[in-house]
Amino acid sequence: MTAQSGDRARSGTADFVVVANRLPIDKVRLPDGSTEWKRSPGGLVTALEPLLRRRQGAWIGWAGVPESPDDADGSREPIEQDGLFMVPVPLSAEDVALYYEGFSNATLWPLYHDVIVKPIYHRQWWERYVEVNRRFAEATAATAAENATVWVQDYQLQLVPKMLRMLRPDLTIGFFLHIPFPPVELFMQMPWRTEIIEGLLGADLVGFHLPGGAQNFLILSRRLIGATTSRGNVGVRTRFGEVHVGFRTVTVGAFPISIDSSELDQKARTRATRQRAREIRSELGNPRKILLGVDRLDYTKGIDVRLRAFSELLDEGRVNREDTVLVQLATPSRERVESYIAMREDIERQVGHVNGEYGEVGHPVVHYIHRPVPREDLIAFFVAADVMLVTPLRDGMNLVAKEYVACRSDLGGALVLSEFTGAAAELRQAYLTNPHHLQGVKDAIEAALDQTPEEGRRRMRALRRQVLAHDVDRWARSFLDALAKSG
Repeated sequence: MTAQSGDRARSGTADFVVVANRLPIDKVRLPDGSTEWKRSPGGLVTALEPLLRRRQGAWIGWAGVPESPDDADGSREPIEQDGLFMVPVPLSAEDVALYYEGFSNATLWPLYHDVIVKPIYHRQWWERYVEVNRRFAEATAATAAENATVWVQDYQLQLVPKMLRMLRPDLTIGFFLHIPFPPVELFMQMPWRTEIIEGLLGADLVGFHLPGGAQNFLILSRRLIGATTSRGNVGVRTRFGEVHVGFRTVTVGAFPISIDSSELDQKARTRATRQRAREIRSELGNPRKILLGVDRLDYTKGIDVRLRAFSELLDEGRVNREDTVLVQLATPSRERVESYIAMREDIERQVGHVNGEYGEVGHPVVHYIHRPVPREDLIAFFVAADVMLVTPLRDGMNLVAKEYVACRSDLGGALVLSEFTGAAAELRQAYLTNPHHLQGVKDAIEAALDQTPEEGRRRMRALRRQVLAHDVDRWARSFLDALAKSG
């Protein structure tokens, strides 16, 4: 794909700006030293692309590869590709290590996911997080048209709203957090807790997946910002989902994110997908039942929980090793972060143990794949699987659960779903379970495996009604409508 400069993004005439850690395209370095741009459309891109096109929009983010100081200036050139305007924010290898791998993923990520792994608080990481957030804010201020709407995405950029408000008070600014927002007692551990809350309060609308996250934020706003009045800062009043900061009102609400469910539904119905699903079952030895896990390799996802549960079910004879297999697709993730290295080794040990105990030569009971799987194959796995295992210890939403449901137009299959996902609030007809209670997880898996066809259809019909009606476009429209009213 080719890319060229986009004058609209450069000249500050973008009426709608999305600010995210990553661009919707990745910069790829080729063996000969040249570079090319590769499209990486996710659900967010799918939802926002029509708006970007319609409203002379721009997308600001990092291109995905560290830049040397010599390349950094050239890497700031705006890009136009397939009608999309994008403004890269270059990051050095040190930026990636301190801002991204450090503060974002070794401090904020574990803190916001209930301290499953202990967060690390390094002042140097925090200082680089502030610096990189400032760069994003400055790039946005230079790109946005007068009175434009700006939508800032996720935990890597929580300081951008306030920084941008100071640079461009004319803008309407929204912020959405794609991961859970922690309980007040956990968030209070953060040494820079006040600065983060102040950063978010620079927005006109702050959105979370669940009402609980919004409520936690309201309490913290009152406690942390209101408590600073003795130092001369403006106090905060909170009521009914609003935070009053001086003469400004910040709206706070819950906006559960979703997927492009109709597109997935259509792709899952194609002859090619159905054929591939049959091939997958054949490649696995045509078992009676296939259990499936699809996750980024992350300690929050509870992959170890489902492996332990499956192992014990086999040991207790509640699952037949001769006609049941578990497929675990684990996408590589943050492979330089220490806790992730240890977790991968532990999971691979578990897989080896289960296969050593219960598998036969040529017939493992757990099929483990640690690499990205093409989207078309993934949809076929969803169609082929009898039971989908989604067992995170904590998750903001978990879109895999919704993707599985969207792919089951045949009303087959069953979903075992952790209570600690945002999706559990919507997908009430799943087999809900507490991933910290191993016996409960085992019981949920057994119930899903043994459900009658009538019970399965009843549950899946209700799940599909929810997922197909509440898609990603509806999510984006509901957030932006609320932002327009609050700005």
